[in-house]
Amino acid sequence: MTADKKIKVLYAEDELFLGKIVKESLESRGFEVLMEADGAAVVPAFLKSKPDICVLDIMLPNKDGFAIADEIRSSDKNVPIIFLTARTQTEDVVKGFSVGANDYLRKSFSMEELIVRIQNLVRHIPAKTNDTLITLGKYTFYFYRQLIRCEGEEKKLSFRESQLLKLLYENKNRIIDRRHILNLLWGNDSFFNSRNLDVYITKMRSYLKSDASLAIVTIKGVGYRFVCA
Repeated sequence: MTADKKIKVLYAEDELFLGKIVKESLESRGFEVLMEADGAAVVPAFLKSKPDICVLDIMLPNKDGFAIADEIRSSDKNVPIIFLTARTQTEDVVKGFSVGANDYLRKSFSMEELIVRIQNLVRHIPAKTNDTLITLGKYTFYFYRQLIRCEGEEKKLSFRESQLLKLLYENKNRIIDRRHILNLLWGNDSFFNSRNLDVYITKMRSYLKSDASLAIVTIKGVGYRFVCA
């Protein structure tokens, strides 16, 4: 993403008053915004406009944000997706990440926080043709392709999962502070984001379970240590 290129945002929101405020606020900060209020119109708009990032409300008429994100991921594995939602149940968070979301932002949110999260995700869109290959025990981790391979089997990772695994690897066999992870990958260490990190750590452990020499050890009250030879 070059400095002079506007970030193109596909924004799905059926609360028109809120949507107008968010759209105008983003545009005043130099973003290009395409807003859709009908869930059924979002995926066609995505395919036509090819945005840099998608910001999706979950509760939309005709098609919800989960279904939209799932369809978007079937055609584009890398475009960042942020859910804007009033829903805070753990199962909703898990479902959102399982369909390919990169981030969650709870309503009511500040525009400054939304802008920072958009900028952070867009800045880290994989753009290299030569992948970064990392060996983790029995696993091979392809950072830019966002997948891990073990004994012929592949597991596709989300953008945020790839970021987390790379961060753990870069700090392997050392304690990494939990707040540092949250601030670096989520932008702040709020309770909601902390719950998201718990979900990610659980998923990461399940992804790496085929190699007993790998472990993500919780250091209570501090953070984690990724044990890796």
